[in-house]
Amino acid sequence: MFAHRSSTGPVDLAFTDRYDGVSAVPFDSLNLALVGDDDPEAVRRNVALLLDEFAPGATLADMQQVHGHTVVEAGGPREQCDALVTDRADLVLMVRVADCVPVLLADPAAGVVGAAHAGRQGLVEDVVGACVARMRDLGASTIQAWVGPHICGSCYEVPAAMQQEVAGREPASLATTSWGTPALDIGAGVRAQLERVGVTVTDVSRCTRESPDLYSHRRDGAGAGRLAGVIRMRP
Repeated sequence: MFAHRSSTGPVDLAFTDRYDGVSAVPFDSLNLALVGDDDPEAVRRNVALLLDEFAPGATLADMQQVHGHTVVEAGGPREQCDALVTDRADLVLMVRVADCVPVLLADPAAGVVGAAHAGRQGLVEDVVGACVARMRDLGASTIQAWVGPHICGSCYEVPAAMQQEVAGREPASLATTSWGTPALDIGAGVRAQLERVGVTVTDVSRCTRESPDLYSHRRDGAGAGRLAGVIRMRP
C-alpha cells in the first residue's frame, strides 16, 4: 500500500503504491483517481482502505486538481486547486498524481501541514511557493517538505520549445532523456523552488514511468490510475 511512510513528531505522512486495493485490471489495484474509467465504487473502497490503514477515524480533505497555483485552506467542500493547507489536527490532506510531483509539507512545531500537486504548469506557476506562503500565514516558520514519486528527467520527453519555455522559468528543470531528446526534470525544479524559499527537502521519490508498482500516465495512458500523498497532524 505504501511506497514510503514516515512520521516526524506529531506528523504522519505517506506516498502510496498501486497494491492492496480492489480495482480490476488495468487499474489494479489501489487506484485513488477522481478521473478515468475505473469503477467509482472501487475507487471509494480504495480511499477507505487507505484511510483505515493510515489514519483510522480521520477526516479526508482532497482537491479537484487543475494544474494551477491556487491554495485552499482545507476543511470545506472539495475545490478546484492544487494545494491544501491546514492547522487542524486529524485532517488528512491528499494529493493525487500519475507522473506529476506530489509534495507533502509540515511544520510540526507550529502544527501546520500542506500538500501540493506540481506538474509542468504548476512548476511554471510555482505552486509549491504559494503553498509555503499560505502555510506561513497560518504560523509555520520551519517547514520541511517530502517530494514523492514522479516521472524523472530521463523519461519526461517534451518538445524543445516547451523545454526552453519551462527551463526559462525554472532552470533546474532542464534535462535530457536517456535516449538523448529534450526533457524536463520537474522534480528537480520543485526541489529548487522549495529550497529557494527556505524549506528543507527530503526526496523519497522514484520514477513513476520506470516503476511498475507505481502508476504512470506516460507509460499506461488512459489505463493509469493515481497514487497519492497523504499527510496529517495527529490529535
